[in-house]
Amino acid sequence: MTKKAYHHGNLRNALIGAALEILETDGVEGLTLRGVAARAGVSHAAPAHHFPNIKSLLTALCTIGFLRFHDMVEKSCAAAPMDGPSQLRAANAGYLAFAVSQPELFRLMFSTPASDWTDENLCAASLRARAQLAAICAPAADALGLTAPDDRGRLERLVWSCAHGHAHLLIEGRLSAQSPESGSGIMDIAALIFSARPHAKP
Repeated sequence: MTKKAYHHGNLRNALIGAALEILETDGVEGLTLRGVAARAGVSHAAPAHHFPNIKSLLTALCTIGFLRFHDMVEKSCAAAPMDGPSQLRAANAGYLAFAVSQPELFRLMFSTPASDWTDENLCAASLRARAQLAAICAPAADALGLTAPDDRGRLERLVWSCAHGHAHLLIEGRLSAQSPESGSGIMDIAALIFSARPHAKP
């Protein structure tokens, strides 16, 4: 294996880059600090300067995952029309694109025991993605006349569950990205939401 050089002061990034490569080829089970050091071309003791244990490394990877995820969904939405249904569909497309392009990182992000959820950076990245979901769902909640936070939260969880389940079906090979069913779920929900009318108040 050819060892990769890294610039002085950039060890952390070199280790993370190596870890992401191993994660996608071997899964989280194949990820070790010694293996990451070897892939990065450094001594086996070098990771300890930034990652004292494997959980701290997984936490850093998970944080990066949520940041990348947010950016991919944002980019997809920015390229779509600004109306509510189009934004929901674009967010779903970005969600699926991220999961398919980095399936092991996607799995890691939602594997709670693997990472340290008391880590401030991870919590901030996760909350940023959560706020993005709320913003994308806001027009749908308005269309349904939902004003209570609990009601809007239920809608957000419905949309998230649909997109997340869809993503897992794709990366587990239960759905083909080319099949007619692969793009229907969130579109059906978007059509249903925006064709609905708020219930009349008594």
